[in-house]
Amino acid sequence: MAKLWSSLKPYLRWVILGGTLFFLAKTLKDHAGEVAAIRIAGAGWVSLAIAFTITLLAHTWSGLVWNWILQSFQQPVKPRWVIQVYLKTNIAKYLPGNVWHYYGRISAVTEAGGSLGAATLSVLLEPLLMAAAALLITLLGGQLNTEHRIWQVLGLAAILLAVHPLILNPILQQLRRMKSKGTTTEVFKLKQYPFLPFLGELGFVVLRGTGFLFVLLALTPVNPSLIPQLLSAFSLAWVLGLVVPGAPGGIGVFEATAIALLNGQYPTGLILSVVALFRMVSILAEVVAAGLATFSESLSKE
Repeated sequence: MAKLWSSLKPYLRWVILGGTLFFLAKTLKDHAGEVAAIRIAGAGWVSLAIAFTITLLAHTWSGLVWNWILQSFQQPVKPRWVIQVYLKTNIAKYLPGNVWHYYGRISAVTEAGGSLGAATLSVLLEPLLMAAAALLITLLGGQLNTEHRIWQVLGLAAILLAVHPLILNPILQQLRRMKSKGTTTEVFKLKQYPFLPFLGELGFVVLRGTGFLFVLLALTPVNPSLIPQLLSAFSLAWVLGLVVPGAPGGIGVFEATAIALLNGQYPTGLILSVVALFRMVSILAEVVAAGLATFSESLSKE
């Protein structure tokens, strides 16, 4: 059974990606008229500019949170440098495999004199804390029914317990023993629960969700009473795009989930336009952030 799974696993990501893209293509075909009828007014462009600014801030903030994670492992890195590395490598997540941004960050930390083990663990902790933050926001927003909320609570509890030093450090110690086989290896451990990084990831997801709300506001009025539910729907769609394999940068999975969750509240054509605009704003913000980080790095070397 394990051999069968290992042989099918490489194709699973393509099946998921193909299925989500087919769903999006069919939805767009069925609602092309609605999408074509949508126009952006002057105030809408202002909302898109605000969405871009908030998204740019969100990615910069996420780089700072990654710095906190590295600092918890006592790594010899400076916040400005960490943010620059984070922003420069962020766009690599759109490459096939969805792991090259992690590889770039691990390589950068080790080349700067950091620990390979700590760098690797930092890029594993970051998406775990992001997922926990998104699940908490989804739970508080009441997006799911009671049955699904139970699974959500269990998933959130499992992640929050997994990153506790009393659980994580013994696992790390055992992995070091298995790897060393009698030789001396680097020693690193989590000295305290990563409360600050978790709160930071909560802020990141809220910022990303706020950017999404401003994209929605660019096309249609938003009832303030619906904001918690909209943030909840965004968080669920975003975390699925984060964890589902086969979707570089969450492309396809995020869009399909957002359409499914918001279809009853807004016209399908409108949601299609919103998710497409949000994706464009996100990628543009990531490209600009990478450019600014590269420029900032070049100035610091002069």
